[in-house]
Amino acid sequence: MKIGVSSYSYSRLVRSGQMQQIEVIAKAKEMGFDVIEFSTIAVPENKTLPGFAAELKAEAERVGIEIANYTIGADFLKGSGGDLQAEIERVKREVDIAEILGVPGMRHDASGGFPADYVGAKSFAAAIPRLAEGCRAVTEYAATKGIKTMVENHGHFCQDSLRVEALVTAVNHPNFGVLIDMGNFICVDDDPPTAVGRLLPYAFHCHAKDFHLKPGTDVFPGEGWALTRGGNYRRAAIIGHGNVPVLQCVRVMKKAGFDGVLSIEFEGIEEVLNAIRIGHDNLRRFVEMA
Repeated sequence: MKIGVSSYSYSRLVRSGQMQQIEVIAKAKEMGFDVIEFSTIAVPENKTLPGFAAELKAEAERVGIEIANYTIGADFLKGSGGDLQAEIERVKREVDIAEILGVPGMRHDASGGFPADYVGAKSFAAAIPRLAEGCRAVTEYAATKGIKTMVENHGHFCQDSLRVEALVTAVNHPNFGVLIDMGNFICVDDDPPTAVGRLLPYAFHCHAKDFHLKPGTDVFPGEGWALTRGGNYRRAAIIGHGNVPVLQCVRVMKKAGFDGVLSIEFEGIEEVLNAIRIGHDNLRRFVEMA
């Protein structure tokens, strides 16, 4: 199992100007990660996305670290003004960026839910045919470039493990699978080890993430906390510091024979580099213990 890190983990430093996104590559290597993945590339002024993607690839080759995945947003219900074919074509252009990066896989969202003014059934089951059409069209294109595509348990609407499994089953394409984020199940009150086990047969890539949790019956804890779908309180944590059973999830992965990439995606309020360092050390220890 390779231990990676998402560029999103460093995003606070990039947004504040303390670090350029291209510098994240050398930092990840310095911190001991096996691979890095890029989530929503922040293109510098006066540069293009394809051109900057080529620069990122060249820097990764110089540093000696693999770029393992590319993550982008998508919405096959509301994206591109609700025009499904336009959204499919937009996401295909992102596959072209993934090709420039030289990654084996690309993750895109499915949808954040129906538009507010939508008239009709708004269940996830009702959305599956359209979501599957979008995902299938993108993965068929990506397959011609040797790139696997995947959906993540992310965005509340397509986050429960049962919903994600239903979508992957509907797409029914060998090039389409799942990016499993063990922590994201918390956001919809789905049990992480159970959910991880359910989706592992479809897993192309995995994220390690931790959350602090408090019951919704308590008083709202304040800044930094958000609500799960069921009204419980969650706050992103350093790997090993929160309530997500990370070690148990890793054990489930190992038992199922998963030997791909497990990347840290840190989004907590702690000091970034120290939090990533601690998370890296803890995750390596958990993988050895599992």
